[in-house]
Amino acid sequence: MIAMMRRLLLSALLALLPCAATAEEVVELGGFFGGGKALLNKPAGKARAGVVLLTGGDGYIGIGGDGSVERSGNWIVRTRAAYARSGIASITLDGGADPNKAIELMRTIAPRVVVVAMSRGALKVPGTLSARPDGIVFASAMLDAAKPSLGDPAGLPPTLIIQHRQDSCRVTLPESAIAFQQWTGNRARLLWIDGGTSTGDPCQARAYHGFIGREGAVVSAITGFVGSLR
Repeated sequence: MIAMMRRLLLSALLALLPCAATAEEVVELGGFFGGGKALLNKPAGKARAGVVLLTGGDGYIGIGGDGSVERSGNWIVRTRAAYARSGIASITLDGGADPNKAIELMRTIAPRVVVVAMSRGALKVPGTLSARPDGIVFASAMLDAAKPSLGDPAGLPPTLIIQHRQDSCRVTLPESAIAFQQWTGNRARLLWIDGGTSTGDPCQARAYHGFIGREGAVVSAITGFVGSLR
């Protein structure tokens, strides 16, 4: 009886442990300007959701055929495998990869798909709406620039804005996040991040703009938002 109880307790504890990730996979998504590779991370079990990760800047991170990454400093690239611990698959796109093909691929893996766009990656979000993502996350996003192409805000899927209060990048200021939320009629949720560190160019990865030291809070906010969708 004692041995059986121990086995049952061990099984219960194992069930509470985060899902481990399978090996990262390089996939080819074609798309624009060549270089249409992406990095796919899946949880060991069935994925409860999937996130499509769009980086900032020119979008180029230099994914090699062996899975190597030339530019890995950005938080959205460095934390790409963290979602698997919450049972969420992720796919990180290189600059030439087609976001809509990434959504299509994710739909074969997970029941819900959320697009996560960092900074200039927000400019790609309007083009993904025809693929009907189940949610959108804007992080340190160029919202003023993306807004004209998004159409009627009432037609947006559930949306989360993640913004650092001290972001001083001229194209992603906190005021733009507030204005965007108001533009959506407060349908979009706005989550503020504080703290961390900031050095160098305010629009680059090592500044508050890049959530240095607060990456865990950003990933937790995204997984929580994804988990809230039904």
